[in-house]
Amino acid sequence: MTPDQHSVLVADDDPDIRDLVVFKLEQAGFNVRAVGDGNAALEVLKDTAPDLVVLDVMMPGLSGLDVLRQIRAEQRLDPVKVLLLTARARDTDVDDGYNTGADDYVTKPFSPRELLHRVNTLLGRGR
Repeated sequence: MTPDQHSVLVADDDPDIRDLVVFKLEQAGFNVRAVGDGNAALEVLKDTAPDLVVLDVMMPGLSGLDVLRQIRAEQRLDPVKVLLLTARARDTDVDDGYNTGADDYVTKPFSPRELLHRVNTLLGRGR
């Protein structure tokens, strides 16, 4: 990883979505690690603090909101940006995401270009 290369953790139980997000982020120069559920995301977060976590909200076991709560409860992970990527699009869902501590919220289906723009904005890459 180069000094200016940001690290991203992607947690989504849908392998097609996960692969698409990983592909777009790696293509843009990010160092990406991907997992399929919330428990696996927490395991990764025990050992590392990525610059950004992209979390699906609806996953088996721990939901993305559960993972987000644990991220925000741990001081070491406070600087980590969190983007929720979810099919939950009601206003109350979006409010719940932000109130739980999300830095951004993208609904599925999503534009990979828009997702990349949001990631770049969160990480100060402004592309």
